[in-house]
Amino acid sequence: MSKFWLAVPLALGLSACGGGSNNAASQLKIVGSSTVYPFTTAVAEAFQKANAGTSVIVESTGTGSGIKLFCEGVGQKFPDMVNASRPMKKSEYDACNAAGAKQVIEVPIGIDGLTLIESNEAAPLKVTLADIYAAVAANPYGKGPNKAQTWKDVNPALPAIKIRVMGPPPTSGTRDSFAELMLTKGCESDPAMKALKASDEAKHKDLCTKIREDGVFVEAGENDNLLVQKVEADPGTIGVLGYSFLSANADKIRPVEINGVLPTEATIQDLTYPGARKLYIYVKGEHAAVKPAIKGFLAQFAKEWSTGGLLEKRGLVPFVGADAQKANAAATGLTPLDASTLK
Repeated sequence: MSKFWLAVPLALGLSACGGGSNNAASQLKIVGSSTVYPFTTAVAEAFQKANAGTSVIVESTGTGSGIKLFCEGVGQKFPDMVNASRPMKKSEYDACNAAGAKQVIEVPIGIDGLTLIESNEAAPLKVTLADIYAAVAANPYGKGPNKAQTWKDVNPALPAIKIRVMGPPPTSGTRDSFAELMLTKGCESDPAMKALKASDEAKHKDLCTKIREDGVFVEAGENDNLLVQKVEADPGTIGVLGYSFLSANADKIRPVEINGVLPTEATIQDLTYPGARKLYIYVKGEHAAVKPAIKGFLAQFAKEWSTGGLLEKRGLVPFVGADAQKANAAATGLTPLDASTLK
């Protein structure tokens, strides 16, 4: 787990009922997504420089684990914010609500491209979403356990290279995005699988998103920098991670073309790249009410996520038009989330 620590941590004094000391009000604790982590740490550093006396702790725990920590309650023991590489689930919101965190604020921060990467030393691989699904699904199209060992086994037009895929664990929002944006869409290239969702949603989810466990897919943990190193060192291995890590390591790795499209800022921004996804920060409204630093931190984030800002230089694709207006409104208005919009 990665941790970013700015300044000397101050003792939290925020009480469970919302009161707090000056020290507590000047310390922010953020957990969650490894994909969002580098963006939040960059903003935290800029915010710290502009606000002496405020300390920010950012921990990379993965989206699922981070939201669980965030939703455990209100007060000094619990995070103020959580980074997420997918939207919060209704079940997670309900857990927050039950624990007293009833004012959850959703702030979209920009767009990322869920990317398949390969070593620059590997022979370039071009695949479809159906190829990806057929390569890593446990039971492709419900036709029995996956026996494919090479990409040629999946699609005769692909090379006879052994399938080796390294990706995030189930606690990662990137894993959820991989299941939704790539595996499910690949699965639903079969009309029968698409129709199955209406008749048996549980079976559809199992067939379309369950990943094989025979060693072809390897869970690589939440350290995306380490994943880059492993893919670089093993030509032929495919990695699953966010676009920002790709752009920051172009000397070591390159993207795999999916459905004839490569991830670029343009293809991610206009959503033509199949892996395009929004990234989020969730804020605890009860904490924002007694910690002015939270609103200041979000203002810093909004400044840095704009076109030409610090985060675009780090690989985050900025919103434009109406999406940009909505993001800025969320960061300043701090309106609690409408639970009816969650799945």
